[in-house]
Amino acid sequence: MNKQDLIRNFAIIAHVDHGKSTLSDRFLEITKTIAKDKLQEQFLDQNIISRRRGITIKLAPVRMNYTLDANNYMLNLIDTPGHVDFSYEVSRTLAACEGAVLLVDATQGIQAQTVAHYQVAKKLGLTMIPVLNKIDMPNAQVEVVTKELVDFGFNKEEILFISAKTGENVEKLLQEIIKKVPSPRGIERSQLRALIFDAVYDEYRGV
Repeated sequence: MNKQDLIRNFAIIAHVDHGKSTLSDRFLEITKTIAKDKLQEQFLDQNIISRRRGITIKLAPVRMNYTLDANNYMLNLIDTPGHVDFSYEVSRTLAACEGAVLLVDATQGIQAQTVAHYQVAKKLGLTMIPVLNKIDMPNAQVEVVTKELVDFGFNKEEILFISAKTGENVEKLLQEIIKKVPSPRGIERSQLRALIFDAVYDEYRGV
């Protein structure tokens, strides 16, 4: 097994407020990327507006290490926005990944951006892992939303049921990502190619 075989590039995609950032927090906690006493809620949302509004507006990448079956994997996670206004952030994120966690809120079911993000990921040929979140909530409709995912095209057996808030089954999800998401398809000894893009807002000049 070469170094590239131990890399996983994946994103979390979902409708706004379905628990992406909270799930990212649990991943950071389980992999010990951030010490538990320093891990604040929605850790990857460092943007001031994101923290004030409670939504992700800019993609946030993080590298984690996790050992499974005596192999040390490098997990490159990108937390993506869920709001329709930031769909371009999602599309350029998915282009850099081989897999995606499709996260659905068990209290709300499949929503508009769930469908939109799924279609982009499918078009790019990404391996998708369907996940039902917030199963700990009193108003969770697990059976109903499971049927929605089955009607959406997933097999019932491949759906994972988690609570990003309590951490239930999150480590199992992490292991499924390693097992199911393929390693990068790049040529290891070829020349490095990269597209670096960022934008900042200036009060006078705009973006």
